[in-house]
Amino acid sequence: MSGPHWLFGDQLGPHFLTPGAEGPARDAPVVMIEALSVLRRRRFHRAKAHLVLSAMRHRAAELGDRVRYVRAETYRQGLREALPDAPVTVHHPTSRAALRLVRSLDGVRVLPARGFLVTHDAFRDWAAGRGGRRLRQEDFYHWVREGKDLLLDGGAPAGGRWNHDDANREPPPRGAPVLGAPRPYRPREDDIDEQVRADLDRWEREEGIRFVGRDGPRLFPASRREALAALRRFLDHRLAGFGPHEDAMLAADPVMSHSLLSSSLNLGLLDPLEVVTAAEDAWRAGRAPVHSVEGFVRQVAGWREYVWQLYWHFGEDYRERNALRHHTPLPEWFLELDADAVTARCLATVLAQVRDTGWTHHIPRLMVLGSYALQRGWDPRAVTDWFHRCFVDGYDWVMLPNVTGMSQYADGGLMTTKPYTSAGAYIHRMSDLCEGCAYRPGDRTGERACPYTTGYWSFAHRHRAVLAGNRRTQWAARGLDRLGDLDAVLRADRRWDGRPP
Repeated sequence: MSGPHWLFGDQLGPHFLTPGAEGPARDAPVVMIEALSVLRRRRFHRAKAHLVLSAMRHRAAELGDRVRYVRAETYRQGLREALPDAPVTVHHPTSRAALRLVRSLDGVRVLPARGFLVTHDAFRDWAAGRGGRRLRQEDFYHWVREGKDLLLDGGAPAGGRWNHDDANREPPPRGAPVLGAPRPYRPREDDIDEQVRADLDRWEREEGIRFVGRDGPRLFPASRREALAALRRFLDHRLAGFGPHEDAMLAADPVMSHSLLSSSLNLGLLDPLEVVTAAEDAWRAGRAPVHSVEGFVRQVAGWREYVWQLYWHFGEDYRERNALRHHTPLPEWFLELDADAVTARCLATVLAQVRDTGWTHHIPRLMVLGSYALQRGWDPRAVTDWFHRCFVDGYDWVMLPNVTGMSQYADGGLMTTKPYTSAGAYIHRMSDLCEGCAYRPGDRTGERACPYTTGYWSFAHRHRAVLAGNRRTQWAARGLDRLGDLDAVLRADRRWDGRPP
């Protein structure tokens, strides 16, 4: 019999069991381990814990007698119970902590990572070939497209341009509460979900394990079959309308035309190559315009892949970066996802979306949640941990570069060229979230001063030197000199210190 292969809970698709020189042996027995210690260490969103456990158990049910499924306190204990002496293979895990673990175990052979388009070796060669130049996401994206022959037309980029972002930044239609896109795929729960929910209840009751957020009906795929159905639904009914409003926000329509495939990709239920090639096929068949397809391909083959590679490239000390010296702890209302305590309509709406579903799309994450944390000077390591715990698609490799680098600018510009924050005017332009709010996006002072507007100018004041030295933010520093009421703005902003806005 072939040697056994260990599957982590985010390695659940068939491509993690494909045999070959860098894969497990054909028909190798499989080991899967539920480690309760993972849930003890952090207060995860309950919907996230439900999704991961449901996905693992669905995969085990598919594998049948081929799998040894162990429930233990730790991975180390589980592996000892399943395989006391036998050597085992495992694909490169997705976190540094898991990689340290598997490398510390006797008899474990680590195979190359799967579930991504570019190997670590190929990325290192590309980065070395840059000759010390900045590892720009756009350059990386072009390189991936060329290397994988993605969305090319006679060797040139489809539609004549590599990037169609200028066609994908439209605000939402004014006066329309919803975008009107066809509904996304939603799975039906089954007996496995019922057992997962019972176990989560019991662990809370008997093991002292605590969660945040609500565990309503499962909204995201937990099996390969469900993930493929979600992909087909997006490609056939939602991809065509994805592009123009991908950066827009609507209070009553948090999903809009987004794919909702990130959790399936990050659980390993879908392979990114099959996803982006299927999107390209939709364009070639005339079912979706090039700007929508390119925008989606950029998310998967560009940004997702870039984040994965930078997680490993930047090194372990990257999580300790704090270039802006932000140390304020996260307030209790934010940690508890207490949207009802918040008056500002944009923040209350987005926080409620996270509380109820464990998900919101990339613009609320960056420009509502992340921007507020940046303006308040919250500790970037704590903010990163919060995003990791509270999102169904959140993993260490996902959130460390996305939050530490892009959202909180804690790396001082290694990843992005400027801090991403704005006054209330941006939220007003790109959403309907300011309608009916107790605050006015244009007000800097007074009882109706917008906390994002006061926060923006307070942030600019604290970090004037940083902004003035960056050609992309010089105008923000100069804008401070034109504010005749800066002292009043700063006083208005201090009212939110530690309190929900």
